[in-house]
Amino acid sequence: MCVDLHAHSIYSDGTATPAALVQLAQKNRLTAFALTDHDTIDGVQEAVTAGAENNVPVISGLEISAIHRGISLHILGYNFDSSYPPLKEWLATLQQGRKERNHRILEKLKALGICISHEELTKQSPCGQTGRPHIAKLLVTKGLVKTMNQAFSQYLGAHKPAWQSRFAYTAAESIAMIHQAGGIAVLAHPGQLDRGMKLQPGLIRELVERKLDGLEIYYPSHSRKIQNRLLDLARKHDLLATGGSDFHGNNRADTLAGGSNNICPPDTIIEAIQAATSQLNP
Repeated sequence: MCVDLHAHSIYSDGTATPAALVQLAQKNRLTAFALTDHDTIDGVQEAVTAGAENNVPVISGLEISAIHRGISLHILGYNFDSSYPPLKEWLATLQQGRKERNHRILEKLKALGICISHEELTKQSPCGQTGRPHIAKLLVTKGLVKTMNQAFSQYLGAHKPAWQSRFAYTAAESIAMIHQAGGIAVLAHPGQLDRGMKLQPGLIRELVERKLDGLEIYYPSHSRKIQNRLLDLARKHDLLATGGSDFHGNNRADTLAGGSNNICPPDTIIEAIQAATSQLNP
C-alpha cells in the first residue's frame, strides 16, 4: 500500500484545495497523506479534518525553503504541532520575504515593459502563499510566453531578467524549528540537487550533524539508481526514508502516489515517522 507525503494545495502553488487532495488520496487508495505547502501551514487543519471524514490518516506537513552553505534546498517537516505559536511566528518572516520578492519581481517585469498589477496577482492567488508560479501563470495568460517553464527560463528563473532572491532561514534553523514544534525534518528531493550524486554525501553528512531526521527517497524524478544511492546514505546515517509525488494539481502533468507516475512510497514510512516523533518527544 502507498502513502503520499508531499503535495501542494491552493495555499501555496497547487490548484486543489486540501480537502480535494484528501479525496483524491482516498480515490488512489492511499493509506496516509501529508499536505506540504511551501512555507505555510494554513491548509493543514483542513486536510486533517478531511482525512477524518474520508478515512484517510493525515499527518501535519510543511515544506520550508532553506539555504546551506549557499545551496538552496527544501526541508520537509512532518508530524509537528500545527498550533505551536512560535512556528507560526517563525513562518511569518518567510511569508513576508515572499511578499517583498513578488513586489520586486513585478517592478523588474515593469522595467521590461511587462505590466502585472498586484490586483491581478491577488486574483491569481486569492489565498495562501503567492510565488513565482502564480506570476508565471499570468505571463502565460497574457500570451507573453507559451508555458510556465518558458516563463521561468526566460524571466523568472535564477539569474534571469526578473529574478529576485528572497529571505531564507538556514537548513539548521529550519530543522531546529521543526523539532521545537515536535516534528521531524526531512531533506526534500535530494536527487535533484546533483544528478551525478557527487554533492549529496557531504551535504547529507553536514545536515545530519545539524540533526536531520530523514531523506525523501521515493520521488518521481529519482531514478532507481538515485534511489539506491540515497537508500545507502540513509542506512549509513540512520535516516528515515520517506517519499511523495510533489503533486501540484493542474500546474504540472503529474498525479498523487498510486496514480500514473508509478510512485508508491511504502506505508511503513508512517510507522517510522511515528516512532521517530515519539523518540523526539518522550
